[in-house]
Amino acid sequence: MMGASFFQKKLSTVLLSFFLLGIYLQMFPYQAGAQALNFPTRHAGISIGNSKEFSGLRFNFRDRDVNRINGFNFTLWHSKHNKQAKVNGFSLGVLPTAGYLRGINVGILGVAGDQEVRGLTLGLLGGGSGDNLCGLGIGGLGLGAGGELRGIFLGGLGVGSGGDIKGVVMGGLGAGAGADMTGIAIGGLGAGSGGNMTGLVIAGLGAGASGDLTGISIALLGTGAGEDVKGISLAGLGTGAGKEATGILFGGLGAGAGEKLSGIAIGGLGAGAPQIEGIAIGGFASGGFEVQGANLAIGWVKISDGGYLKGFSMAAFNQIKGDLSGLSLGIVNYTRHLNGIQIGILNYVKDNPAPFKILPVINMHFD
Repeated sequence: MMGASFFQKKLSTVLLSFFLLGIYLQMFPYQAGAQALNFPTRHAGISIGNSKEFSGLRFNFRDRDVNRINGFNFTLWHSKHNKQAKVNGFSLGVLPTAGYLRGINVGILGVAGDQEVRGLTLGLLGGGSGDNLCGLGIGGLGLGAGGELRGIFLGGLGVGSGGDIKGVVMGGLGAGAGADMTGIAIGGLGAGSGGNMTGLVIAGLGAGASGDLTGISIALLGTGAGEDVKGISLAGLGTGAGKEATGILFGGLGAGAGEKLSGIAIGGLGAGAPQIEGIAIGGFASGGFEVQGANLAIGWVKISDGGYLKGFSMAAFNQIKGDLSGLSLGIVNYTRHLNGIQIGILNYVKDNPAPFKILPVINMHFD
């Protein structure tokens, strides 16, 4: 045991001596006439200093103009003129940087790749890539990529990419993609994408996509899409789609679509869409223009001028400013043309002949 301990101490002393020599060679390369001390061969084994191509154990103060490193690479400071360098294996240091980092990358401050970072990335402050970031990454503050993010990433404040995100991303404040996002996105405040968002999205305040939102989206304030919503969308205040919504929408205040709703929409105050194929339920009001299904509200259901409702309408005041084919149930029921039944205290059918235009309790007309 004492012999093994003595050997370990000697080995540590030797390695430290070589490492200090490597720093000297790095700082004074021209005086020393070399930039690295490599053994047992020039390109493999153990390297102390700025070796350009090496496989094995490599220790350097600061990488500069490196071509390729395979194995274990330890650097004390960020690299210089190293945008095309390829480091494969285990990179460890204060701020490991290279053109391509592939393998396990651990930085006391952070990890940075000019072109690509792939594998396991751990940075106390953060990690990033000028292009793609792939694999598993954890950043104390954040993680980001100028291109794509593919894998599982956790950032204390945020996670983001200028391109697509594919996988699982979690940001203490937010998570976002400049293009499409596919997978699971969780943001303490918000989550969003400049393109389409597909999968599960959970945000403390809001979640949205400039394009389509497909899957399940949950937010405390609002969820929405500039184009279509497909799936389940739940929000404390409001949820909606710029064009079509298909599935289930629930908003504490409102839920709706700019063009068409297919499914179920529930809003604490109101719900609706110009076209509805399904059910729209509003705490106070619901409505549409062309409705096939049901409009339900405590206060007011409105079908706009020239529209129609084929199905069921229920509210204190049902105002069908077009055709009703089905059943209307409320205190006051109004329609211009009826092919069905009205039940309420006062029932008005504009097209009915006198004296059947206004009737108490029930009114009906069948084409």
